[in-house]
Amino acid sequence: MQFSESLKKNRDFQKVYRLGKSYANKYLVMYILENHTERNRIGISVSKKVGNSVIRHHLTRLIRESYRLQEDMFHSGWDIVIIARASAKEVGFHQIESALMHLGGLHKITKKKMESF
Repeated sequence: MQFSESLKKNRDFQKVYRLGKSYANKYLVMYILENHTERNRIGISVSKKVGNSVIRHHLTRLIRESYRLQEDMFHSGWDIVIIARASAKEVGFHQIESALMHLGGLHKITKKKMESF
């Protein structure tokens, strides 16, 4: 993730939850908060309710890779927290990526795709 950093501290997560705006779909919940920098900071949360550690880490890797591949589509200057829902453990990479881009579109933090002629 060349344009982004990770959110690591609990207080950073709590600030995004408290002051940020959220949208959700079937698989993910996304909170965003403007951070007034040139970079995005991304945090991923997968609860123990979703599954055991193997499942949680697998989902975390899927979400991180989905974001990494689509990173250039996101506008800069946001703290983004992505929460996986329990229904996400049964789906694959493409559904997670689609859900992530859907939420980015709802928040209006993604760039429009260039149409090819």
